[in-house]
Amino acid sequence: MVNHLLQPMAHVLDRRHRQQRWLALGGISIFTVVSVTFAARALPVRVDRGLLVRQLQGEVTMLRTGSAAPAAQGARLSAVGDGLRTGRRSAAVLEVDTDVGFLDVSEQTELRIRTLEMAPDGGRITHLNVPRGQVRTRLRRFTNQGSQFEIETPAGISGVRGTEFGVSVQEDGKTGIATLTGAVDTIAVGETVAVPAGFQNLIWPGEPPTQPVPLRDDPGLEYDRQVIFENNTRYVTLIGRVDPVNTVFVDGAPQTVDRQGEFRITRLATSRLRVEVVVITPLGRQELHEIYLL
Repeated sequence: MVNHLLQPMAHVLDRRHRQQRWLALGGISIFTVVSVTFAARALPVRVDRGLLVRQLQGEVTMLRTGSAAPAAQGARLSAVGDGLRTGRRSAAVLEVDTDVGFLDVSEQTELRIRTLEMAPDGGRITHLNVPRGQVRTRLRRFTNQGSQFEIETPAGISGVRGTEFGVSVQEDGKTGIATLTGAVDTIAVGETVAVPAGFQNLIWPGEPPTQPVPLRDDPGLEYDRQVIFENNTRYVTLIGRVDPVNTVFVDGAPQTVDRQGEFRITRLATSRLRVEVVVITPLGRQELHEIYLL
């Protein structure tokens, strides 16, 4: 069952302006960022900028320095350290300023502001941190060379200038990137790998980005079940297989997916044992799988 938490806003972004040129960014060894960088950066000038909460669903929390409170539609994130956290089966849509684009934030995601500034040529500089979860961006084509947009995760950096792409961050920091239109540069441990439209790749913490492969955007799940006995007690193990770029939750708990896309959970065997597995792609496509283990 496919569960689209939030429908994209129909009026955003003219797709005729999604093609762009890219400038390679310097390597970063620990973080994954989605970034837009073009000429040599001059000293930025601070201005009043922010992320506006346009839509909410479920449990969404506003994060301020030293505090947290329920989010409200129309609230604004405007300071370094401000952020948003979504709960289970929850989501949000954020507007970047008034004309840059939108961010679709999936369930169990945390997002924080690193930088919101203006370059001397009027370009918008937006740096975000996503330590876990999934975010899809829908950005217009930037018109200023000083404009930048970055999403930082625990694995590396990715660079974009007006495009539609998504990132998914698993519990171990592994980051999947998928580009729908435009192009993205993924950067880690000093290496840059371009991910053009219609492709996806992965960044493992401490490793260079993988080479891109054709975009799948597939939240499907294959699985097997194994029953084992230990100390006269019966257990059942679910062995699931998904696209490695996807994030997986079992009964709301995040799972670690290995390089082959496999994860495992073990439960005490009881009658009518059932689990719920949610699979989310980097572009935010989501599917709920209900599985009876016994």
